[in-house]
Parts: sequence; structure tokens; C-alpha cells
Amino acid sequence: MLQLKIKEVLFKECQDFVNKRSKTVEDIISSNQKALQSETKSSAGDKHETGRAMLQLEMEKAGQQLAGINQMKLILAQINISKKTEIAHLGSIVETDFANYFLSISTGKIMVEDKIYFAISLSSPIGKLLLGKKRNEEFTFNGKTFQIKNII
Repeated sequence: MLQLKIKEVLFKECQDFVNKRSKTVEDIISSNQKALQSETKSSAGDKHETGRAMLQLEMEKAGQQLAGINQMKLILAQINISKKTEIAHLGSIVETDFANYFLSISTGKIMVEDKIYFAISLSSPIGKLLLGKKRNEEFTFNGKTFQIKNII
């Protein structure tokens, strides 16, 4: 598969990951809003208030998750998969003697044509190490030295 095609597949997987998470969180928010609206005050007032407080906490948690998802969307919007450079940057595939990384957002392991890639954030420990590196450079992570074989 062409290098650009691999980048396209990795980028699409990251977009799908974000869209699925966004849908899940939006469904949670919608469900909780309906539950809050349908809560009616009963003779068990304390129980009612506790239920509302729990729903409110869930809404806040979902709101924070949604903010994180929106941040991921902003990062993905900055990626130009057709940009070629010798230096690892946002949107690069970095192949090392240990693993292959797609510098984007943290989604984890992605399989493309029987080859494993790890989509990682630039703010992750290994993402910080890879950023700005060039082919044949070495870096140390967790006490192990890795060599960069290729940057796509």
C-alpha cells in the first residue's frame, strides 16, 4: 500500500474513533437530560435529591469528556496527511526498530495491512520524544534505546 494511503487509513481510523466517542457521550448527555426532566418530586425527598445530584455529576463528567473529544477534533483538523517532511510532526508516521507510530491523537493500536501502528498524541511521553526527530536518530524511552527507521 502506498505511504499516503496508509496515512489516509490511519487518519480515518482516528476520525472514526473520535466520532464514536462523541456519539456515545452525546447519547449519555441526552439520556441524563431526559432522566432529569422526568424526575418528579416524591414523598422520599432525600432520595429524589440524591438521584438528581448523581445525574448532575454524570452530566458534568460527560461534559468534560465532550470537551476532550472536541480538543481531539481540533487536533485532527490541523493534520495535513499529504505534507511530507524529514522531521517528525503532527500527522507523521514514525517507523522505529520497535514499533510504528502515527503522531495524531491517542487512540491506541491500529492494524493496516498486517502492520501495527500506534496512534499517539504529541503530549504523550513517547510523542514528546518523537516530535522533531529525523530518520536514523535515536531516542531513549523507559530505559531502552530506539532508532527511527523512517518518517512518512
